[in-house]
Amino acid sequence: MKLPTSLLVGIQDFVLLDETSEAAFLNNLKKRFSKDLIYTYIGTLLVSVNPFKELDIYNKKQMDLYMGVNFFELPPHIYALADNAYHTMLSEFNNHFILISGESGAGKTEASKKILQYYAVSCPSTALLNTVRDKMLMSNPVLEAFGNAKTLKNDNSSRFGKYMDIQFDSEVRRVQFC
Repeated sequence: MKLPTSLLVGIQDFVLLDETSEAAFLNNLKKRFSKDLIYTYIGTLLVSVNPFKELDIYNKKQMDLYMGVNFFELPPHIYALADNAYHTMLSEFNNHFILISGESGAGKTEASKKILQYYAVSCPSTALLNTVRDKMLMSNPVLEAFGNAKTLKNDNSSRFGKYMDIQFDSEVRRVQFC
């Protein structure tokens, strides 16, 4: 008898768990993490567990897969979150934000880099926008050079807070980053 996939790899959205306890939540995370499934939804929220290793889930092929797809159509991913925020902004004509929080070593800096990389690839392209994108993506290594340090948990731990603001013009193209 073959076991259901959810018993082996957990449920990809905590909202669908039969039991809503802390133990069930943690057990589901543990199952998914053991299979390198580091992302899990709670409705439209995304929970991420730092794998402390490279995973082959951040590439152009994955970006293309998540572009313009319904949020729950594919497995949970940081690209799905970024794409959903962007397309919801387009359809609702209002501001959106992505809040990344967690303890030291949780992977916040890497998550923000993945979101910026996704937007850099998934947006319309002009010479001006390419210049802005290049500056936006190159800001991370500069900030890290001045504000990161080795800690017990992380060889390259951010020792500062970061606020990023990506603005769009009326044609919904990225025009400013600060």
